[in-house]
Amino acid sequence: MRYRELGRSGLSVSEIGYGAWGIGASGWVGASEDESVRALHRAIDLGVNFIDTARGYGESERIVGQVVRERAGDQVLVATKVPPKNRIWPAPDGLDPAEAFPGAHIRASLETSLRASGLEHFDVLQFHVWNDEWVGRGDWLETIAELKREGKIRLFGVSINDHRPDTALALVRSGAVDSVQVIYNIFDQSPADELLPACEEHGVGVIVRVALDEGGLTGRITAGTTFPEGDFRSRYFRGDRPEQVERRVAAIVADLGIAPDEIAENALRFVLSSPAVSTVIPGMRTVRNVERNTALSDGRPLTADQLAVLAEHRWPRNFYS
Repeated sequence: MRYRELGRSGLSVSEIGYGAWGIGASGWVGASEDESVRALHRAIDLGVNFIDTARGYGESERIVGQVVRERAGDQVLVATKVPPKNRIWPAPDGLDPAEAFPGAHIRASLETSLRASGLEHFDVLQFHVWNDEWVGRGDWLETIAELKREGKIRLFGVSINDHRPDTALALVRSGAVDSVQVIYNIFDQSPADELLPACEEHGVGVIVRVALDEGGLTGRITAGTTFPEGDFRSRYFRGDRPEQVERRVAAIVADLGIAPDEIAENALRFVLSSPAVSTVIPGMRTVRNVERNTALSDGRPLTADQLAVLAEHRWPRNFYS
């Protein structure tokens, strides 16, 4: 496993982190807690030292905390998230920050997360939504500073609204944030336009989520793919999108000259090819997923020619209609 600095925080994180959404009672259907626990332990065995969870991920904080406490000697870093008080995702314009992240709500959510996990602190506390209109407004920044002084958190970050990297540029440039979490993949390359350069310039760590497009960049989504009732992917891949995904993945495979089963590997290597990226956090619910993904932290980024090919495979989509 190779490691990178999380911005200017002084923390070193594994290139491959652990996205722990799928291990809780969330929008993914069919997760097994026993297998998830085995997968977490295997990830730590293989050098993963960064796990991302959230207050809103069902039992995820409890499961993650249990494993991290059992592996206390491995110094695993854990990030969690505070849901907005008004429960509105994504954060709309024109909203007072006191409606989403008042100080008392931030503190109460953190205390609940600490109790659920059994941990004494979190290494990164993230807001689960963000809007740049909140920079310089509200009491959230004062509360974050207090929580840092109290030793309950080490760093502050935000999870940027899905497919809207532009909504955190002012925050990154303000110096008030230590890390940002953003969707970045072969299909959605928009963070590379402004956000990633800004993070490099201002020393902000970058945590990449949805690097495999919720499964779209694994080669397993085809025209006939369906999902169980209640699985959020049934909306994400609604209509004829499975067919579109299959066609676009086939084009990537052909243009790169790779085998169809190598698409996920190349999708993760695409993300890690950016020097601005600190860690990528694919969801890994099984030991097999862990072993496959961690093997990619081998110092072999894609070539300039391969990246030029992939630059032609951007796919802007409207996910909210």
